[in-house]
Amino acid sequence: MNSAGELTFPRMLLQHAQTRAGRPAFREKDLGIWQTWNWAQVADEVRALACGLAAMGFKRGMNLAIIGDNRPRLYWAMAAAQALGGVAVPLYQDAPAADMTYVLDDAEIDFAVVEDQEQVDKLFEIKQNLKRISHIIYDDPRGMRHYKQPELASYEQVQQLGRQYDAEHAGFFMHEVNAGRADDVAVMLYTSGTTGKPKGVCQTHRSFMAAATGGVGFDKLTADEDILSYLPMAWVGDHLFSYAQALVAGFTVNCPESGDTVLTDLREIGPTYYFAPPRVFENMLTTVMIRMEDAGAIKRKMFAHFMEVARRVGSDILDGKPVGVIDRLSYALGNLLVYGPLKNVLGLSRVRVAYTAGAAIGPDLFRFYRSIGVNLKQLYGATETCAYVCLQPDGHIKFDSVGLPAPGVEVKLAPNGEVLVKSAAMLKEYYKRPDATAEVIDEHGYFHTGDAGIFDEEGHLKIIDRAADVGKMTSGDIFAPNYIENKLKFFPFIKEAVAFGHDRDRVCAFINIDMEAVGNWAERRGIAYSGYTDLAGKHETYELIAECVEKVNTDLAGEALMAGTQIHRFLVLHKELDPDDDELTRTRKVRRRFVADKYKVLIDALYSGRISQYIETQVKFEDGRQGKVAADLRIVDVKTYSSLKKAA
Repeated sequence: MNSAGELTFPRMLLQHAQTRAGRPAFREKDLGIWQTWNWAQVADEVRALACGLAAMGFKRGMNLAIIGDNRPRLYWAMAAAQALGGVAVPLYQDAPAADMTYVLDDAEIDFAVVEDQEQVDKLFEIKQNLKRISHIIYDDPRGMRHYKQPELASYEQVQQLGRQYDAEHAGFFMHEVNAGRADDVAVMLYTSGTTGKPKGVCQTHRSFMAAATGGVGFDKLTADEDILSYLPMAWVGDHLFSYAQALVAGFTVNCPESGDTVLTDLREIGPTYYFAPPRVFENMLTTVMIRMEDAGAIKRKMFAHFMEVARRVGSDILDGKPVGVIDRLSYALGNLLVYGPLKNVLGLSRVRVAYTAGAAIGPDLFRFYRSIGVNLKQLYGATETCAYVCLQPDGHIKFDSVGLPAPGVEVKLAPNGEVLVKSAAMLKEYYKRPDATAEVIDEHGYFHTGDAGIFDEEGHLKIIDRAADVGKMTSGDIFAPNYIENKLKFFPFIKEAVAFGHDRDRVCAFINIDMEAVGNWAERRGIAYSGYTDLAGKHETYELIAECVEKVNTDLAGEALMAGTQIHRFLVLHKELDPDDDELTRTRKVRRRFVADKYKVLIDALYSGRISQYIETQVKFEDGRQGKVAADLRIVDVKTYSSLKKAA
């Protein structure tokens, strides 16, 4: 059966191999050189790998673990598993062995395709307790020469076996592809586990294709797009952009040489379509601000002048709204002298559409990029909805909303304000968890997102926070911690923030400084420091952060709903919040309850009026060792302001 209704990703790949055989499908930078594979070559690579997996015993319904940085061969492993009726299960490559063990066990993994020696070592460590992993296939042979374990095979060996198997079983591959159905599970993505153990979200070919087709049509994406694929393959956003949309539209996926070379590779590729979580855009802005601080007085004045012009009219020009002639000329001059070179340095010169998602982006950060001419938009979605719920239409962008319901998606609010979603791009189920599936999909077929939102008068959705995180202060004011934290994180000196205020009479906060930005700032002022803990505790650092917090309070005072949630006291944490210490998820979202329990003594100190608090904290180092970080943390009070805007 080959009807359009039974489209699967392997079928789409084979269609591209026929219709645009010689066009570039994947590029990868290796040893400083970009290598390209066209669609016909990719189809051949996938076919060889799929037949090799089948020869080794991989069968329909089995799950294939995929672990590593973004590599063409790892994306092809997804397609190979799907061609055989199997399910791709990408894992976070930087996850410690314990986290990986949970997913590998839960997903019942026998076969794994991994990037390199590091991941092979991790799997052999895991195998001491989890015996069932029987086949480990590695892509990069460096350092693997003396590994002789029977479970191991190189990617080339499996493909060689596959070509032989294909020659002996001529109709096998196409028979398997044609047996695939749109409602078969194509991929299993594990949730980040902010509130408990991660769950395997089973998404079908049909669901991801619905999201990909909707997004491609909405933004008029074509086969001519170039994207840089650098976000974790286990994250739903990467799967939508770098896999599903690439196969729907037929555009080119570019894989950087390594995580360290992303910004250089970004400039070389000059993507037309770009996707990054807010943290990446924050880091880019931090880099720009650090450079400007180091620039000469004339350059700094010119930058400040033209950024003021951009703030005033840049977004309107991008949206095609009427702008006066003088302002247009000023902006054009700014584009020549500042915005153009700036976009070039960031690798965003060719970007036609840029998206951010994964967490709310601060309005100021959003405004900065749009003001310099980057068509940055927010999308709203979840792993369970293929990252596809709301999109922002060109020319109708609001800084404080996530846009309108995407094509084919129905969005409504529950009486308690929770966002409910119904569409074709929804999970089939949580793997082996009918109880959890029943909890999130109600009897009317709506997925309960767990986010609290409101619709504005034009039907745009505003996400206030996670429904579970939105609380009330003793004054009756709504307390939305994420909203406050995003305002704090706009400042280049603040990397992470955690706000507290539920059932309290005032808001207090933990701050993580950005080591690079604050370190640079300190060096220019001749302030010596020995490391993160030392720098975080400096009087000068506290004064710098207090200024940022007071600016946020000024902002909050101007918002009727938020004026009562200004920050009264804060402290700078003695260590960075870290996924390895379970304080953040792998997608760098704060595990609020865990942080609140772990640092209860600091929260008590904030609310009891103390001016300092001693704490010792256990930390995990990258090599697996454990240690302790201790410090006497200062706690400071900051100015708050009377409400500047009365509720209507």
